[in-house]
Amino acid sequence: MTVDRAVIPVAGLGTRLLPTTKAIPKEMLPAGRLPIIHHVVEELIAAGIRRILFVSSRTKIALENHFDDYSELMMHLELDGHEMREVGRFDYRKRGVEFYFTRQQVPLGQTKPLGTGDAVAASESFVGDASFVVAFGDSIIRSTESAPLLERMIDSHARNGSACTIATCEVPKNLVQHYGIVIPRHGEADLDDCGLSDIVEKPEPGVTSSRLAVSARYVFSSRIFDEIRGVQPSRSGEIYLTDAIRQAITRSQQVRAVRLAPAERRYDIGNHLAYFETFIDYAAADSEYGPQIIAYMEQKLEELRRASNAS
Repeated sequence: MTVDRAVIPVAGLGTRLLPTTKAIPKEMLPAGRLPIIHHVVEELIAAGIRRILFVSSRTKIALENHFDDYSELMMHLELDGHEMREVGRFDYRKRGVEFYFTRQQVPLGQTKPLGTGDAVAASESFVGDASFVVAFGDSIIRSTESAPLLERMIDSHARNGSACTIATCEVPKNLVQHYGIVIPRHGEADLDDCGLSDIVEKPEPGVTSSRLAVSARYVFSSRIFDEIRGVQPSRSGEIYLTDAIRQAITRSQQVRAVRLAPAERRYDIGNHLAYFETFIDYAAADSEYGPQIIAYMEQKLEELRRASNAS
């Protein structure tokens, strides 16, 4: 089975990153020298994805511009060899990658989009009967594995004939209540790739011993659209993707989880601290300026230590 389509929900308001995101979509904030969304798209392309749908909103035009044809830019710039290579990375047409955009509608009487399930539902005509990836645009999965996370997820999804395959990572016990948590089937010994008996959104302490948190990447069969249609909206009117997945489990569909490897990390840019950490890590890993950034940080830490000792 080949999976070559992906859906990226990016209609969220980014309120937890205000005022930084007052005029700039959070997905366009830089992580190192590239925007967050650019890292997400490159991750998808590396896994074999060639058609990508952004489920967006009227405030996210910058994303469309970022992935637009860069021929006009190249005509107006005199580029040396290094700069030409950098801009050439944006020539997605030559790389065989196509981008599509649709808007997640905000119904009359509402002030924001109706949740993650509604965002995925907006992709049904794009997906058709094919299996597809969903990758949230404000989370980066950084990997040095020979078979990165999405590649392993797609492989597991095909081998097991799954309706849904979910990326997970272990979180500390005291943070479980802040995440969607998956519960492996009884007797599952290999948590790197396991079947699930349940999924719980932000469980209260003591509800489950599982520490496997949902990590912003999914592979779905087209059956997920029927499950989304069957979900009851929350009190705020939102339709949650977690509820659709849980419904699939209760109907005995195959739902599995693939865990991040030790050499993989999820960057969930949901607040300013997480964003600062993400930017620092990517800046420090920059192939050209990384060593200078690290030297600068060491210098600043030493200055802070001296100032602390002096006081």
